[in-house]
Parts: sequence; structure tokens; C-alpha cells
Amino acid sequence: MQDSETWKDDVINIDDEITLHSINERYVDEIFALVQKNKAWLQTAMDWPQYVLSVEDSRKMAQGNYILHHRGYAKMFLIFRGEKMVGVFSFNQIEPTNKTAYIGYWLDKDVLGQGVISRALEAVIIKYAREGVARRFVIKCIVSNAASNQVARRNGFTLEGRLKQAEFLNGEFHDQHIYGRIVDQGF
Repeated sequence: MQDSETWKDDVINIDDEITLHSINERYVDEIFALVQKNKAWLQTAMDWPQYVLSVEDSRKMAQGNYILHHRGYAKMFLIFRGEKMVGVFSFNQIEPTNKTAYIGYWLDKDVLGQGVISRALEAVIIKYAREGVARRFVIKCIVSNAASNQVARRNGFTLEGRLKQAEFLNGEFHDQHIYGRIVDQGF
């Protein structure tokens, strides 16, 4: 891995309050602290937080996602409100042939309900649709995750179906909703 001082940092300015910075090893301490602060509630909708036990776990995640981000297989951005990291927005997977991006995100519990994800979502969708990276955007979330279901509906996604027992979380299988939004390049 390269020295963290030479890592590329892609930045997307959402508005005068919110900025997205591509995953970078220099942020691992902040990522780890944010995950630890929010671990209990994150685990109500995602399985991975229970496995984040040390800063080294966050470092390995950052290194792997940095490579995926800069090779175009995925995109991971850290959400900043001013100078403070408040969450993560990602294309967990990009299918280049199908021009499809699978979206993931999470926020610090203290900034929920303030439109942060909606603003980031719209800006990133427009950027990558214009660049021709993706035209179909997908959000999958467990049926009981009311907040993520609301984000999808509020941001122009259409409920396309329900995947039966598609996600293993907290010792049980859960149904997922799958939402899609198609954005053609000509805005």
C-alpha cells in the first residue's frame, strides 16, 4: 500500500455544508470512532459493525475500498458536514456492462433526519450518470429498515420487489426491498 500522504482524494462538494471525500487511509481513526459510537444502532440494519473491533479493522477496510474505488469497481465516500465526518456513502458494487450501481450508506445517529443522505444521493447519482458510469441505481434494504425505505421513496426510487430471506442479520434471515431508479445521461 502507498504511503497515506500520496493517496488520491476525490472530493464532491454537495453544497456549502456537505462534502464527500473518497475513502483514504488518513481517515481511519475517525471512521473507527464513528463506527464505535454508532455500533449498536448500525447493527439493527447491517451485519458488518460487529466485526469492527480495532483501528486496524478500519485500516484494512480503507485499503481494500481505496483500491476498489480507484479501479472503478465500487465507490466509497466519507460524508463530512463542515470538518466533521458524519457517515459513509458508497456504490458497494458497480456493474460496468449493465451500468448499474448498488448503493449503500449510513450516518451518525446524531444527524439522522436532516436530509444529509438525500443530498449526497442526488449529487452522486447525477455525477456518475453524467460520466456514463451508471444509469441504473439500486438500493436494497431490509423491509423493517423504515428510514432506508423512506430515503429510497423520497428520492425517486421505485419499489421493484421483495427478495425473500435475502439478508442474514442478527441471527435471522430478513426480507429485502429492492428499489431502482434509472437516470439517463441527458438531464
